[in-house]
This record gives sequence, structure tokens and C-alpha cells, in this order.
Amino acid sequence: MLDGWSLAQLGTLGLLVFFAGFVDALAGGGGIITLPAYLAAGLPPALLLGTNKLSSSIGTLAAASSYHRRLGFSIPRFLPALACALLGSAGGAALTLAIDPAFIRWLIIAALPAVAWAVLSRHELGRTDLSAQMPAQELRQRTCLLSGGVGAYDGFFGPGTGTFFALGLARWCRYDLLAATGRAKLLNLTTNLAALAIFLWSGRLDPGLGLLMGACSIGGNLLGARAGISRGNRFIRPVVALVCAGLFFKLLLLYR
Repeated sequence: MLDGWSLAQLGTLGLLVFFAGFVDALAGGGGIITLPAYLAAGLPPALLLGTNKLSSSIGTLAAASSYHRRLGFSIPRFLPALACALLGSAGGAALTLAIDPAFIRWLIIAALPAVAWAVLSRHELGRTDLSAQMPAQELRQRTCLLSGGVGAYDGFFGPGTGTFFALGLARWCRYDLLAATGRAKLLNLTTNLAALAIFLWSGRLDPGLGLLMGACSIGGNLLGARAGISRGNRFIRPVVALVCAGLFFKLLLLYR
């Protein structure tokens, strides 16, 4: 299943996927690293997105499990948000048939510097968990609306979905960044699995490479989740800002 891949290629790619998993577990945006890495390693473009989705989904599952185990939030209470994320992802994919994705790309490019500045300059953002002060129904509604909206973005365009989930939960639902990041992993995993099912059905992935890189992604995600849990919001904040900067320059280079 890995014919044509040298040990040097697999080793280099594995290290990059490991590092991407570490970043992704903290702030999302691991695709900034993995997509160019897969292309540089020689993976055919037709298999790129599916293979990356397989390896990243495996890693995200590990990070989500680690955050849930340490933070202990209720998954049953979060099911409506997960359902909204899934429906939003499907709706976003359908929108690609009607709206030019270039519009969203340039909108995100314009917004990312402001997002990064807000994360670094607004020290109160995500510092304290104030979600318990909100009425339960309002919190649930906000979480579902956010999940559906970002899920639609993921289905329509995609880069930085995990970052936007985390920032939205911190800003709009008043979670601290650590709690928001843990919940964002579950939401991102849901939208990833929806897309992965399509790639598996169409055969547009390299299963052997995806599974091997998934093992590397597990290591990076577990290390990143452990760092986020042990060091908290002060450690996560600059990583989120760096990911926003990386997304900005990646999109600017791709779509200039």
C-alpha cells in the first residue's frame, strides 16, 4: 500500500504531520503544514484532500478524546451543536454549486489580520470561562448557530475551521480558550468525518499513507493537547494568533 515511497520521504512527511498535529491540537490550522507537505512529498493532487482528511481526522479524534478526558464536558449536551456542524458542512458543500468560493477566500483574507490582532490585544478574550453565567438555552442556541455557521464554512471552503470554531466559542459563547479548544476538536472532527465519508466513497485518497500519517498525527495531537491542558490559555493565545497569520499568508499566496 506504500509502494513508491522511500523511508526518507515517509520520515520527513511523518515529522511534518506530527508537528502539524501539535499545532492543530492547540489552535487548529494544521492543514497549513500538511497540505503543502503532502504535495512536496509527491502525493498526486487528486488524492491530496482525502489523504489529508484521513490522517487529520485520526489525529483530531485523539486530541478530542484527550481534551474530553481532562476537561470532562458533557458530550450528550453537545450533540445538538455537533448535529448543526454536520448539517452546516453539508449545506456549505452544496453552496459551492451556487456561489464563487473566491468571494469567501478574499473575505477571510481581509478578516484574518483583525482576528489575530484581537486575540493578542484583547487579553480578556478567552481568559475566564463565563459560559456558566449565560442562560442554558441561550448558550445552547449560540453554540448551535456558531456550529452550523462554521460547519458551512468548512464544507464551502475549509482552511482554519478548527481555529474559527475555537475563537467563536471563546468570543460568542464565553468559554475560556482551553474549554473552547477542547469543544472545537469535537466539532471539527464531526465536519471532518462528513467530508472523509465522501472521499472514501469516491476512492480519492491513499489509505495506506493516510493511516500511517494518522499515527504520526496522533502523536502530535496528543502532545499538543497535553501542552494546552497543562499550560492553559496563556500558551494557546499566541499559537492561535500565529495560526491566523499563517492562514493569511497561505491564502494570500494561493489566491493573489
